[in-house]
Amino acid sequence: MKEIKFVDLKSQYLSIKSEIDNAIQEVLLASAFAGGPFVKKFEEDFANIHGAKFCSGINNGTSALHIVFMAINLGRGDEVIIPANTFIATPASVSLQGGKPVFVDCSEDDFNIDPDKIEKAITPKTKVIMPVHLYGQPAQMGRIMEIAKKYNLTIVEDCAQAHMAEFEGRKVGNFGVAGCFSFYPGKNLGAYGEGGAVICSNEEFWKRIQAIKEHGSFKKYYHEYLGHNYRLEGIQGAILDVKLKYIESWTDKRRKNADLYRKYLAGVKDIVLPKESKNVKHVYHIFVIRTKRRDELNKFLNENGIQTGIHYPIPCHLQHSYKFMGYKEGDFPVSEKLSNEILSLPMSEQISEEDIIYVCDKIRAFFK
Repeated sequence: MKEIKFVDLKSQYLSIKSEIDNAIQEVLLASAFAGGPFVKKFEEDFANIHGAKFCSGINNGTSALHIVFMAINLGRGDEVIIPANTFIATPASVSLQGGKPVFVDCSEDDFNIDPDKIEKAITPKTKVIMPVHLYGQPAQMGRIMEIAKKYNLTIVEDCAQAHMAEFEGRKVGNFGVAGCFSFYPGKNLGAYGEGGAVICSNEEFWKRIQAIKEHGSFKKYYHEYLGHNYRLEGIQGAILDVKLKYIESWTDKRRKNADLYRKYLAGVKDIVLPKESKNVKHVYHIFVIRTKRRDELNKFLNENGIQTGIHYPIPCHLQHSYKFMGYKEGDFPVSEKLSNEILSLPMSEQISEEDIIYVCDKIRAFFK
């Protein structure tokens, strides 16, 4: 039986093995393990490829979100508007800083926060709107920026799944005070362990981020702020900088693979294929289909050697960790509906057309 991995990290490594091995060896020889020149080089290159002036390497994507809320002095009780349909790290980063996540339902078209529902969630305590560019498709930043300007709110972008994604020709992460990225191994740009980054174009804000991640220090043992240890490791910086050379071609391959899925799944009436908004560049971190028979299809594909995922089976407002906020079933019907229908198919730059055909043939066979 054929086996199709959800993400084939081993094949990706083997395709650039000599470069990765050399980069790791250089870090070992330089003994530059915590921060250092390899991280600095990656920061400069990552900022440049995303059209930002500055980048700060962080130890993971959740920390990247948290450090931005530390840097903007989010206070206890300050409200942050976020989508209900996202990974738990999005609201957790707000809660860990003492803020209050205020959930908003998503759009059925792009799975992102619905701009039409944002204004109703704004109160005198609202400080931030945090759109999430979910699955690699940018949120509707034009509308979101208009609302933020109208109410004098800060925008913080969760770009954890959207490396190189664009809204109206502009890279995500450049529409607010900062853009926060994750380099978890399975991401479009993944570390060999944990990693994250914050990009911005305000030098003073960037300097503040740089200090906070070093225990609030610009100079060793002199601490200007209460900070944290959120440094990116030298080995991860070196690995990410090697991979960064390939991110554009890998992104193109992902987009072509998405087109192949659409081609070979065309006409299957029992599924809904993902829509790409006209004014964005979707980078397909995840290729998500919808079907009312999700659990049955998921089981069938797994039995036929096809790894799948569900992103995400329980919306944030219904998680036990947020039970204290008093949300209930029915509060965000679109997010709840999607959580019962979405299924993530294998997607990476490594998957072949032959493998995509196999996946699509099995889906067709199931519905027949």
